[in-house]
Amino acid sequence: MTKPQIWVAAFLGLFLILFLLEKSTNRSDLQETSTPGGMPQLGQTTQASTPQDLISSLGCTSCHGADLTGTKMGPNIHGVKQYWSRDNLINYLRNPSSYMSSDRFKSYKAKYQIMMPPFNNIDVKNLGKIADYLLKLK
Repeated sequence: MTKPQIWVAAFLGLFLILFLLEKSTNRSDLQETSTPGGMPQLGQTTQASTPQDLISSLGCTSCHGADLTGTKMGPNIHGVKQYWSRDNLINYLRNPSSYMSSDRFKSYKAKYQIMMPPFNNIDVKNLGKIADYLLKLK
């Protein structure tokens, strides 16, 4: 074998080893990481079991406050039942930008520093838990 053939064979061998190592790694054991704003990165799911844990792990409290009564960064989300049905709230959580044309959201956009991020990467069952919890808040 010539030197270039040896280098190509070594590269392919190393690539094959790294590929097999990556496939043997259990991806579900990875720790959840967040973006600087506390929002989960795209493609992540959360292992939280209660709605409160989900809300905390998704970073909702960083904008809406620990008690969800609002801050300078996000509005009070108590009493959302007057605006939302369960299905509409889940759809909003998955794609908030599609609701930005309403007057209410135009005023929120002008008042708050950060716009609501989409949670389309979160399991719908978990979004349903969050929606059920939020709709019970008064």
